Amino acid sequence: MKSILVSKKRLPLLLHVLAWLIILVIPHYLIKTYGDGDNHFLYQFYSTTAIFGLIFYLNYLWLVPKFFFKENKWWYFLITSGVIVVSYLIVWYLSESVFHDPEREQQFQKIMEELQNGKERFKPPIKQFRAYSFFFTSILITGFSLGLVVLEKLFQNEQQRKDLEKEKLNSELAFLKNQISPHFFFNTLNNIYSLIGIDKHEAQSSVHKLSKLMRYLLYESELGESTLADEVNFMNHYIDLMKLRLSNKVNLSVSIPDDAVPLSIPPLLFVPFIENAFKHGVSYREPSFISISMRVEGTQITFQAKNSLGSTKLPKDDRHSGIGLENVKKRLNLLFPDAHQLNIQQTADEFTVNLQFNAKPLA
Repeated sequence: MKSILVSKKRLPLLLHVLAWLIILVIPHYLIKTYGDGDNHFLYQFYSTTAIFGLIFYLNYLWLVPKFFFKENKWWYFLITSGVIVVSYLIVWYLSESVFHDPEREQQFQKIMEELQNGKERFKPPIKQFRAYSFFFTSILITGFSLGLVVLEKLFQNEQQRKDLEKEKLNSELAFLKNQISPHFFFNTLNNIYSLIGIDKHEAQSSVHKLSKLMRYLLYESELGESTLADEVNFMNHYIDLMKLRLSNKVNLSVSIPDDAVPLSIPPLLFVPFIENAFKHGVSYREPSFISISMRVEGTQITFQAKNSLGSTKLPKDDRHSGIGLENVKKRLNLLFPDAHQLNIQQTADEFTVNLQFNAKPLA
């Protein structure tokens, strides 16, 4: 993970180096290959390019972060204009002193006179054109550097938003695990305690399953991703322990594939629905049922939890809170935004949850 972050930080630097190599090497190659080998134009081009580079990096590294993003936009435009004007004065000085070549100007004037063929002498506005060209190019470079910084800022904001969502997701997962632990383990330990005097072998098996669940909750699910096989094992152990408190009046149907496809899924995704079914689908006074099924087709997972509704005086909104169906909905929206289908239906006698999404293949 650290190497990936380092590579992302180095990528802009490598792109800048590559761009400058192209800018510096291609003119030199063209002059040496197809030109007359005179370095006068090359030196003048490099000096002007260095000035443009100064405008770009002053804007990119200092002016935009310091003024444009600090609600000092008027200062930004004022200083940027000053930088462009000063840069032009430097280019003008270099052109008129360091790179001034009267012989070349005479040759150019002679060529223009020949092209005019004796007509009225026309002196081309070379200096005016040079000024227009410089200011136009400087404005383009300034706009490009501004746009580049804005895009990088938007990318950073998007990355921060994703990091915040990831932290929120991890917090909700931790909250989910904390919700599971007290309620579930308390009931399970009571069930195992009652088994010790009746069936020691079953009690030992239940303790072993409980230890596996605790290990999964404490360690395996910390990574944020789990395999479908591990999640199926967790679900089976969870259901086996929940069965300890069922009476003969409860019809339990479980259809979960044993040969799990190699897929990667978020941990503890189905447990809230299973816990909710056991919590509200069990009645000790009248016949009731719980049906849990999962189907895997390629990378598509379809999960269903259905349970009967016993008579209760709790309000409708509170009867199926479980360990937080709303919390699970938020997790799904963060994990699979617009890429999952969660359908919850409630009638007078049944409560049904259908979940469908596409998991990621294991790398």
